[in-house]
Amino acid sequence: MILSVLFYLFVVFTGIQLVYYFIFSSFLFDTKKDKKKDVDIPISVIVCAKNEAENLKKFLPSILNQAYTNFEVILIDDASSDETAEVMASFKEKHDNIKIISVENIEAFWGNKKYALTLGIKGAKNDHLLFTDADCKPVSKYWISEMVRNFTKEKTIILGYGKYKKEKSLVNLFVRFETLLTAIQYFSYAKLGAPYMGVGRNLAYHRSEFFNVKGFINHIHIKSGDDDLFIQDAATKENTTFSISKKSFTESLAPKSFAEWFQQKRRHISTSKHYKTKHKFFLGFFFVTKVFFYLLAIILFFLYSWKIILPIFLTYYLVQFIVIGFSSKKLNEPTITYFLPFLEIGLLIFQFSIFITNLSSKPNHWK
Repeated sequence: MILSVLFYLFVVFTGIQLVYYFIFSSFLFDTKKDKKKDVDIPISVIVCAKNEAENLKKFLPSILNQAYTNFEVILIDDASSDETAEVMASFKEKHDNIKIISVENIEAFWGNKKYALTLGIKGAKNDHLLFTDADCKPVSKYWISEMVRNFTKEKTIILGYGKYKKEKSLVNLFVRFETLLTAIQYFSYAKLGAPYMGVGRNLAYHRSEFFNVKGFINHIHIKSGDDDLFIQDAATKENTTFSISKKSFTESLAPKSFAEWFQQKRRHISTSKHYKTKHKFFLGFFFVTKVFFYLLAIILFFLYSWKIILPIFLTYYLVQFIVIGFSSKKLNEPTITYFLPFLEIGLLIFQFSIFITNLSSKPNHWK
């Protein structure tokens, strides 16, 4: 009797997971028709840097050399203690479209990136803003034009993809998989009219959206979340779209160790408790049903009938492989699909560890 109940629960959880993956596939069917339009919208590219002298030397040229004529670059020096200010000044001497904003720490906003970004947004001369981080580089010289062409009268928030550079290491494989899965989710939710997050490594919006929600005021006390919590406040079905053009991606260097990645994800996940209730429910439900799917699969495989459980299990993986496979090809992460079962189970354990750790201590933030 108990095993029969567990079996029916297993079938239900499998069905829920399959529904989620069908939802995740929705962003693949991009129906926008005006992708080839020429654009010349004045753009302000905003880069906030804190002790990023070396990264600016490495990655800023890829922004300055964009094949786009009508843009300025706002460089925000957020009270750096290294040579960030000097590096910014050296670039400004050679490029007249650079504007530097120097931020001094004040007691009320000590070390708060949102305060620095607010000064940068207010200091920009253009209304259309494109954001990235100092440790990121566009993958092509058409990054600005590919992101900007998505702006319309109605669509004033553009979600982009911020990928991580491929390297030969286990942690790199996990980082890229988690980044891919996260992007699949926020693109598909946006496609279905329920945008819930974006990444500051590649995000664009009209300045009016920033002031419509009074900037970061609703979460200024939370040091992280200048991207996802802002999207929680500002994004709607009507004003939000996304770009999955491969020329619109940015690329960053991935964390080098599991310990470094663990601390990074602790900061990111700690902001999710401030999401809207509906977003927390659907994101949490996906995680919880996946955990029970695996637990019940293991129990029933040995105690019920492996001949019944195995086909259901393989059906799940077939659907997952198809959705993740096409998504990874679309987002230029093709090799990830070869390691799906291993990556998924490992990521579940990793995420559960973060959840437990965050219950007992608070993560560090922007330094």
